[in-house]
Amino acid sequence: MHLSVNGAKTYCYTGGKTLDPKKPTVVFIHGVLNDHSVWILQSRYLANHGWNVLAVDLPGHCRSEGEAPASVEQAADFIAALLDAAGVPRAALVGHSWGSLIALEAAANLKDRITHLVMVGTAFPMKVSPALLEAALNEPMKALRMVNVFSRSTLAAPPSALGPGTWVFGASMALGRRVLASNTKVNIFHRGFKACDSYANAELAMAQISCPVLFLLGAQDQMTQPKSAERLIEQARSTGKNYQVVRLPVGHHQMTEAPEETLFAIRDFLRV
Repeated sequence: MHLSVNGAKTYCYTGGKTLDPKKPTVVFIHGVLNDHSVWILQSRYLANHGWNVLAVDLPGHCRSEGEAPASVEQAADFIAALLDAAGVPRAALVGHSWGSLIALEAAANLKDRITHLVMVGTAFPMKVSPALLEAALNEPMKALRMVNVFSRSTLAAPPSALGPGTWVFGASMALGRRVLASNTKVNIFHRGFKACDSYANAELAMAQISCPVLFLLGAQDQMTQPKSAERLIEQARSTGKNYQVVRLPVGHHQMTEAPEETLFAIRDFLRV
């Protein structure tokens, strides 16, 4: 479906369902150089099991128009505007990588409007190496390959991910090329990485949120190593949050490398 958010046409995948005000809502937020499709199994399942789903393409990405956010804070403001545009009073937020920081900042801003926060493949600080930042700016195809090598613990998906025999490395490379080509005005690869690298508010945001939190981490993640989430986990612990930590034996793209385990962790947490 398309919504007008801040005057720009915004695409949200709903799992083929219309929004039902009687149902709870979950918003899926993708990471750098991704789009709504990275959540295909998780969003489709929840849409068919009692949830409204809004798996969004961030502004300036693929099917969504508007200016691509240059910071986590800008993207978090967009999520608030998205909920208003959809007429959703309360929602759960699920974010991956950059999207996890966006979800965190939005949850801190929106307080009781957010029922649950799921941070998949998260870290703080989410620093990006100078070499990768430079490559994303000047040699994006080289940077895309670097990211996909670092992100993967396997090159072949399990049968339930994107279909039997799916080459997840090749599929992710193709997705990255498509997302990058969707915006000819700015380099959304470099812009997204700069937003991750520059974000400094995560610990304060964690202290301010009022909802339960799930940290869903990949034990073999080389992009956002599990140990890099410890500052946020400790902040959740020290400020008395209701939180859970789930570690899966995969890399950075839990949604395709461990699709069912990722889905079940999210599903079970949303029942809290």
